[in-house]
Amino acid sequence: MANRLAAEKSPYLLQHKDNPVDWYPWGPEAFARAKAEDKPILLSVGYSTCHWCHVMEHESFSVPAVAEVMNRHFVCVKLDREERPDVDKVYMTAVQAMSGQGGWPLNVFLTPDLKPFYGGTYFPPDSRYGRPSWTSLLERLASLWKERRADIENDAAGLARAVTAYASASDAARGRPEEGALEAAESALRASFDAEHGGFGEAPKFPMPANVRFLLRRHARTGDVDLRTMAVETLRAMTRGGLFDQLGGGYARYSTDHAWRVPHFEKMLYDNAQLVENLADAVNVSKDGELLRALERTIGYLERDLRAPGGGFWSAEDADSLPYDEPHGHKKEGAFYLWRKAEIEAILGNGAGGVCARYGVVEGSNAIADPHGEFEGKCVLYEKDPGALDEKTAGVMRAKLFEERAKRPRPSLDDKILTSWNGLAIAGLARAFGATGNGTYLALAEGAADFVRRELSSPDGKALWRRWRDGEKAVNGMADDYANMAYGMLGLYEASFKPGHLVWANDLAMETIRRFAADGGGLFQTGQNDGGELFTRAIEDHDGVEPAPSSVMADVCLRLYDLTGREEFRRFADETLERFGASLTSRPLAMPFLLAAWDRAVGKKTTLIISDMDLPGGKELVGVAREKLGPGLVFAAYRRADKAALSTIVPIVKEFAEGTKARAYLCVEHACGLPIEDPQELRRRMD
Repeated sequence: MANRLAAEKSPYLLQHKDNPVDWYPWGPEAFARAKAEDKPILLSVGYSTCHWCHVMEHESFSVPAVAEVMNRHFVCVKLDREERPDVDKVYMTAVQAMSGQGGWPLNVFLTPDLKPFYGGTYFPPDSRYGRPSWTSLLERLASLWKERRADIENDAAGLARAVTAYASASDAARGRPEEGALEAAESALRASFDAEHGGFGEAPKFPMPANVRFLLRRHARTGDVDLRTMAVETLRAMTRGGLFDQLGGGYARYSTDHAWRVPHFEKMLYDNAQLVENLADAVNVSKDGELLRALERTIGYLERDLRAPGGGFWSAEDADSLPYDEPHGHKKEGAFYLWRKAEIEAILGNGAGGVCARYGVVEGSNAIADPHGEFEGKCVLYEKDPGALDEKTAGVMRAKLFEERAKRPRPSLDDKILTSWNGLAIAGLARAFGATGNGTYLALAEGAADFVRRELSSPDGKALWRRWRDGEKAVNGMADDYANMAYGMLGLYEASFKPGHLVWANDLAMETIRRFAADGGGLFQTGQNDGGELFTRAIEDHDGVEPAPSSVMADVCLRLYDLTGREEFRRFADETLERFGASLTSRPLAMPFLLAAWDRAVGKKTTLIISDMDLPGGKELVGVAREKLGPGLVFAAYRRADKAALSTIVPIVKEFAEGTKARAYLCVEHACGLPIEDPQELRRRMD
């Protein structure tokens, strides 16, 4: 019989609905039972495309004897971290404090009042990897709960206090970043840059879009060619590696090796959304044809494989899939993407030699490392020798292999739609339209925005839900939902110049501050009336694979302030930069997205407004403006029919006289010059 998770919508929870474990979803029913039976809670956190979550589910949670131990001693709770990142953040912080490391699956043991007393990540069924077996750990903790209850509760209370202080950043040193913080971040990135293989640091390598974004904006500010080179070469290296799906486009979550060769094959919307923005910015500053093709193919992947019928974007595709050549096998990582040389030869005939030479296909396996034996006899496609086959021929051959691959069992799809990640996708697609002029990209961004407004927003657009799946919206929006949607809508306005998009960005920014702002700057993950079961509210202080909502909102508020003049936006940005300023100075790579906002705050600020863009010359003026990646530039434009609507939120528009041609007004540090009608003059003034 299915357990309680069968009634849930989360794809991750549904993966565990047939376990013999008596799982509860996170919520009051589980908490009440733990108190009534005086049992500790076992909280197991993961997400649907998590490889090691699948492993532990197969090895332990599906085994009746193991489930019996879990059910006898604990109230067992399953949680999708993508639906409730606030819960995950609190208990991940606790586990990192206890063990010095974290990851998923996250398994945490809690007192009935939800305070953590022990935890870790993956636990094997037998003692290995220096870890105890799962069942021996369960029995040991159950004994300690009975024999040393007071000690456990005392330790849990102390850990909860420490987690509260850290997660809320209540004891962090304050102060604006020191002079030289931006240069220190540049130096830190130079020191960790892998000049041979691209990217930063050693294996495993993650894309880290916030680093690339910072480098490209600093290059635009300073003209330092080395900064552009690090960003562009990192994007090229990722795109040439196995991290990039050479047949279908799109990037995997990370590379297990130093050369981007062997990926962890899951594909996440948040990675690809941000990399679309990175690629668009890189194309803007470099005009690189290889990166333009990568941009086109990544958006092609999003449109083909992650776009839901209603216009929003689904969350992810799994790393694991059933091997096409093992009818009775079990799922393996990367099975959908791997190739034997003989298969390629059979499909392509005489064309196989060039394809194998270009994409590094050999007899046997080309994997740099294969600790679990999943790549035996098979190859990951990567750009070993781009010159071995011209791009036109390579495109034809890729299409044939792609068609053949489509017949294989696909990785499972996480078909929930998250507001936060769709906001990032809207922003990336809007930037891609600005860099290329491709109207399809703008239409995709508009479609995602329409979906969120229709399915995940209140009628006035000021309240957001976090998740939609199968017709159901659920979970009150969190700080990243509001911040990323404001970021996306501001970018979409700069692409489309529809005043309604700017109005919604403004409303969302105001709501973000009202619902989530902490005293002294920054954003709590949850609203004051949400997540009340937790013993603390967390403030994210790290721009990791996703940017912290505080960082995103600081950028949004600085841009909106320059357009609207609303002091609450400037005040929030100033307080946030001061709250994290000491950290930006001492750990310059902890928050590169926020550092870019600091650059905007202290650098020269330019507001460009193009009036009557539907009149002669408007298209050309807009085109000149889009040539620039200005870290201090805020860009607005309007059609004559939209002037009244825009002036309600951008007051300066009222002052611009109407003429017979489009005009550009360049305002530096809030002082506007004479109108410019000549595109060449605007280009000269913007250089």
